[in-house]
Amino acid sequence: MSQQPIGVVGAGTMGQGIAQVLATSGFRVRLYDVAEAALERARSAIDAGLGKLVAKDRLSEAGREEAMARLLTTADLETLADCAVIIEAAPEQPELKEQLFRDLSRLSDDAILASNTSSLSLTRLAAVSARPERVVGMHFFNPVPVLKLVEVIRAEQTSDATVARIEALAEALGKTAVRVGDSPGFAVNRLLVPMINEAAFLVQEGAATPEAVDQAMQLGAAHPMGPLQLADLIGLDVCLAIMEVLQEGFGDPKYRPCPLLRRMVEAGYLGRKSGRGFHVYS
Repeated sequence: MSQQPIGVVGAGTMGQGIAQVLATSGFRVRLYDVAEAALERARSAIDAGLGKLVAKDRLSEAGREEAMARLLTTADLETLADCAVIIEAAPEQPELKEQLFRDLSRLSDDAILASNTSSLSLTRLAAVSARPERVVGMHFFNPVPVLKLVEVIRAEQTSDATVARIEALAEALGKTAVRVGDSPGFAVNRLLVPMINEAAFLVQEGAATPEAVDQAMQLGAAHPMGPLQLADLIGLDVCLAIMEVLQEGFGDPKYRPCPLLRRMVEAGYLGRKSGRGFHVYS
């Protein structure tokens, strides 16, 4: 598999992290995005991320240069035609992802199409692909270079060979693959995001400040980061989208998004990436 390049679709935070891990693991990477500016930012961010590894003596300067040489950024989707695996890391918009999977399945008869979706149905994505048996979920976690988990989600149509190849790729990246069924939110987000949503309700009701909620969970539950700090890191828009998927998928009122969370997203208070969420960032 390492002889063929790996494609990554989407040059946002997750796409950058996935591309960096692939490049440092010896894979040639083709990072695609429709926006040239996003590709420029991604290349700079990846170079900076590798620089941090060099500073920590976890990567040599030569290794940094070699990794960057393995990274190709492109705004031409056809550049991914000879990739062994294409990992989609586009925004969590069902219509966008479905169109991407239609387009990607026309590029190659052999490529595995893996989605980094955090909550959307893999079975639904596979259904629009020309080769649904080659569609699988490969859900990384932010920050990708640090966190070891990859949820491997099997659609109803996914073949055994596809799952095996993605698990092997995860292992080659130094990750631990955990198989999870194709259920809304999968495992981690089905547990984690409702907790964040409940923390938002505490703030909305005036029961506790964001600082108090985070400190309580850090000191009382040994969480390395409070739930609202984590929400700001993930992005409040992403948290809201996952809650909406859970509510729609299960039809259970316990997944109702907190109105405060929705208002903050409407106001553009998305967390770290916007400079303000439940906390303020300079």
